[in-house]
Amino acid sequence: MAKLLKGKDVVENLNGKLSEKVNELKTKGINPTLAILRVGEKADDLSYERGAIKRCQLIGVDVKVVALPIDVTEEEFFDTLDKLNNDITIHGILMFRPLPKHIDEAKARNMLSPAKDVDGSTDLSLAGVFTNTNLGFSPCTAEAAMEILKYYNIPLSGKKVAVIGRSLVIGRPIAMLLMHENATVTICHTKTVDVPGITKNADIVVVASGQMESVGADYLREGQTVIDVGISWNSEKNKLCGDVKFEEAEGIVDAITPVPGGVGGVTTSILVKHVIEAAIRQNS
Repeated sequence: MAKLLKGKDVVENLNGKLSEKVNELKTKGINPTLAILRVGEKADDLSYERGAIKRCQLIGVDVKVVALPIDVTEEEFFDTLDKLNNDITIHGILMFRPLPKHIDEAKARNMLSPAKDVDGSTDLSLAGVFTNTNLGFSPCTAEAAMEILKYYNIPLSGKKVAVIGRSLVIGRPIAMLLMHENATVTICHTKTVDVPGITKNADIVVVASGQMESVGADYLREGQTVIDVGISWNSEKNKLCGDVKFEEAEGIVDAITPVPGGVGGVTTSILVKHVIEAAIRQNS
């Protein structure tokens, strides 16, 4: 049976370190603060918002929720974002996307100050991921997957890694983060020929296809580590599932992240980590 790479242990380790940093900042009169900018009341956004608020409160980070109606005008939306950018008491901004169709999302994404872009949304933040520099922050999910690999001491240097998925949220940024650790990375996508052949040849497989239970035994072999980033509701099984067929993979690979209980919980801690780092940078 595979070793379960549980997010809970990673979160507890992170939270202790983050609480210490918050206490240090507060002794200097700095209260790290996250602004959550939300349009409408989508269930997924509200669920993530609740989790983010709970984690921030646990660690000592303040949160300001700015909730706009679904029919907010584009002018009012951009005015709100501009005010948050220029508010020196706000250190990080989490802007929920996708935005309503009447709001120019590309403009919104890049209007967000990279210094406060704690979820790696802007082009400058992504440029920072590619150049390995502090231009903004990495997307939280990509960094959460890396945090799990590092916490469990999974060797990366010189290892072959197959990443399934090429999104700007996880696939491409995690490929860059892995290469910064000297891994050899292959990105697989919908046009890739023989994905199972590629993944079987890898030491580590990161699955972020967005396709529930799309990776099974035929993609895997003994000795591998699998990071499952996906999370979907399986109505037939009446439970949350990942992009990997967990029951098949668990009996084959050496280590795997469970869903739920894996990457998701760590993502929220990374968000809080970024807010704290933003506060430190903005006051140094």
